[in-house]
Amino acid sequence: MSADDEVLEAVGPRLRSLRVERGATLAQLAETTGISVSTLSRLESGGRRPTLELLLPLARAHQVPLDELVGAPETGDPRVRATPFRRHGRTFVPLTRRPGGVQAYKVVIPPHDPRPPYEPQSHEGYEWIYVLSGRLHLVLGDRELDLGPGEVVEFDTRTPHVVANPGDHPVEMLGLFGPQGERMHVRARPRAAD
Repeated sequence: MSADDEVLEAVGPRLRSLRVERGATLAQLAETTGISVSTLSRLESGGRRPTLELLLPLARAHQVPLDELVGAPETGDPRVRATPFRRHGRTFVPLTRRPGGVQAYKVVIPPHDPRPPYEPQSHEGYEWIYVLSGRLHLVLGDRELDLGPGEVVEFDTRTPHVVANPGDHPVEMLGLFGPQGERMHVRARPRAAD
């Protein structure tokens, strides 16, 4: 017997237990869910294999999540166990663990990074930055902005840009990078020194 078969076989007794716990009859449950009494009886006795179409109204009627109804295993620890790494002299702390899509990072930019003259970069993607501490200097096209704690910027990264820390103290920021921005800022190899 496969693990899936074992999970499905356990659904019937769990359905009966939930119904009895709540003091409901098969007729009352049939009225609430729109599922016939005979189908409910066969589900509880294991004579009918549960399907999603039957389980969804039963989960609603019993006011339990579908996972609980089928006895799904608990999901793992939801905490992200971040392993910081350095790229281009900056420290990146991953705040998401699922690959693909938008990725969140805490980024620490050391003082005087990069040193002027700035070389703006552009690439496909979109960025969102929230300054936690320090003063962040952003060159965005022909505009220059100085951002402090609590300030947020978002921009299309096809616009030539530089994210810099010209000050004497580190800047801490949160950054959301799409896949293209993540490759550009986080995954790219540093350029060899000239």
